[in-house]
Amino acid sequence: MTSSPQPSNQRNGEDRSSSRSCLYFGQVMHRRLRPFSHRFSYGVFSLFVDLDELPGLVRRLPLLSHNRFNIFSFDDRDHGPRDGTALRPWAEAQLAAAGIDLQGGPIRLLCFPRILGYVFNPLTLWFCHHRDGSLRAVIYEVKNTFGEQHCYLIPVTAGNLGGRPILQRCEKGFFVSPFIEMTAAYRFRLREPGEKLSVLIRQAVPDGEILLATLTGRRVAIDRGGLWRAFFRYPLMTVKVMAAIHWEALWIWRKGARYHRRGAPPGEAVTSVAP
Repeated sequence: MTSSPQPSNQRNGEDRSSSRSCLYFGQVMHRRLRPFSHRFSYGVFSLFVDLDELPGLVRRLPLLSHNRFNIFSFDDRDHGPRDGTALRPWAEAQLAAAGIDLQGGPIRLLCFPRILGYVFNPLTLWFCHHRDGSLRAVIYEVKNTFGEQHCYLIPVTAGNLGGRPILQRCEKGFFVSPFIEMTAAYRFRLREPGEKLSVLIRQAVPDGEILLATLTGRRVAIDRGGLWRAFFRYPLMTVKVMAAIHWEALWIWRKGARYHRRGAPPGEAVTSVAP
């Protein structure tokens, strides 16, 4: 059996002009709506990386490494099966189980990179494209501060193609915040990352909508200059993410939020959601 041909930039990641990998400088915002109001926002930067371009990126960027320590690094252990194995085969297996065949199309991750060896990613987005370039699925990889992870795999329907916003939803099946009950649902509104980044998540409980979260940004080239700007503009950002989560949790608790105990994690690592 012959393998499906792939664009040359997917094979070696050296063609910078056609590279889809980049950085996004922007903000994350959370707004709690009930039973009281609470809002915060922080400046962040994100790494948007095409898995097939990753070898070429680390060859030409001394500040960025793959699976080893550096100022910035992307580590396979932070995502997917979290055992250090290659991410593409894992993603393709999950997609195949959901009846989706990319035929070798690109898989791109939006996440925080490790900075000086440390990262915490509350949410990583996997954009899974068919060989023809169309987006076929989004995997929402969610982590909590207890070291657990769960993924929601949601197909992209025909109604979301052609540059339209991607509208998806799923039931909550994984414990994240001790101040939001498990009987909840997510609604997602996002666009494929381009010159701008736009992700909106709405979370609702039986009493109504409880949380809005956004991630916005503008595209910055992933080169030496862009990486140095990220390092000095957002110093120790990945440590700040974890510190901010606990700081804001303290304020929510002081405002009287109800505490919910953590239950057992889902039996499966990935929840495949019907479109």
